[in-house]
Amino acid sequence: MIIDEIKKSNIEALKNHDSVSKSIFSVVLNKIKLEEINKRANGIELVDADIVAILMKSIKELQEEKENYVKVNNAQMSEEISKQIEILSNFLPKLMSEEEIKEEILKLEDKSVGNVMKHFKLNFAGKCDMKLVSETLKKLG
Repeated sequence: MIIDEIKKSNIEALKNHDSVSKSIFSVVLNKIKLEEINKRANGIELVDADIVAILMKSIKELQEEKENYVKVNNAQMSEEISKQIEILSNFLPKLMSEEEIKEEILKLEDKSVGNVMKHFKLNFAGKCDMKLVSETLKKLG
């Protein structure tokens, strides 16, 4: 599971005194633990797709934070956040390309927005960028 890889990397960061990695792993592991607690309360197991969603959300938040540091010309923090984004990106599965998304959409009988988005959310959670799915669908329409 992805969580095991993150935990191993966190231990490595601790051993190497890598403060940038330690800080992002700490944040992500806490988010994962909270999600795990919420899922368990509802009798549901935490799966890799949940962890991928947490990672993607964290990366998005980091990108927004980085933009703010760029606006105020804080190059050091911007660089640090770029490194954190790169670290988290290494744990994400390879995302589907626009061509792969297009092929999958063409296989569907019902190409309505709701149906296509539901299909990708159910079958490819964490393996595709839903924004890219939407844009690809619009191009086909």
